[in-house]
Order: sequence, then structure tokens, then C-alpha cells
Amino acid sequence: MNLKDKLVLFAATGGFTGKIPFAPGTFGTLAGIPFAMALLVIPVVYHGVYLTGLILFAVYIADQAEKILGKKDPGCIVIDEIAGYVVTLSMVPVQISTLAAGFFIFRFFDIFKPFPARYFEQNFSGGAGVVLDDIMAGVLSALVLWMICLLDLI
Repeated sequence: MNLKDKLVLFAATGGFTGKIPFAPGTFGTLAGIPFAMALLVIPVVYHGVYLTGLILFAVYIADQAEKILGKKDPGCIVIDEIAGYVVTLSMVPVQISTLAAGFFIFRFFDIFKPFPARYFEQNFSGGAGVVLDDIMAGVLSALVLWMICLLDLI
């Protein structure tokens, strides 16, 4: 395996958190916390650029990792959870309460994959198939988290 492949797998597995034998998606989501905290230092006008870049990077890395591993959407690829979690935090102030609530809300939507998340999982392949369902889970989670914050529940 060459250096490029090793770097792709490092990124795809969230710094190898996806290699943890139990609950890799949960640990992958935890690996997303620093990426969500980046929203604190990136000016708000650039949040869309950051999210777009992160999502496109995740699609590319997931696609390459699938090819390297020779498997369709292996559980060790968690860059999709990282991107989805960042999307979850994109509509609210990033603080301890929103990081925690967003984590649990995102894990719920990522595990149960309600419409439209399941649609993306079933109808796309490659990196897009790996990532887009988590992005949709992140969008649904962001809306729920935003409403919780709007109602001043956290």
C-alpha cells in the first residue's frame, strides 16, 4: 500500500476511529467534534464554503477508500459521520450543549435513516452513496437541533 492509500484510509477512518471494532459510527461522530468546533473560528459568511468543501472532500475520500478496501460502504469509513455531524452543528451556536445534543440527535437519524436519508443510501453509489445519506441525516438533525435551540430548551 502506497502513502496516498494510507493517507486516504487515515482520513476515511477518522484517524482510525473507524477501526474500533464496536460502534465505529459513534466513534467516527466523536472524531467530528474538532471539525464542528472549526465553525467557531471560521467567519459565518464562510460556513457554506467550509461545509461544501468538507462534503466534497468526504465524497472523494469515501470513494477512494471503497476502491482501496474493495468493499461497498464498509463500516470503518466514518468520514461520512464526520461530515454529517458538522452539518448538524451548522445552524446553531457551537457550544458544549449543542455539541452533546447534536451528537445524540445525529446518531439517531444516522442509525434509523428516515426519508430522505435512506433514499440517498439506496440510490447512490461510490463516495456519494457513502456520504449523502449522512448529510441528509445531518440536515434533519440540524433542523431538530435548531428548533430545540429556538425554543430555548438547551
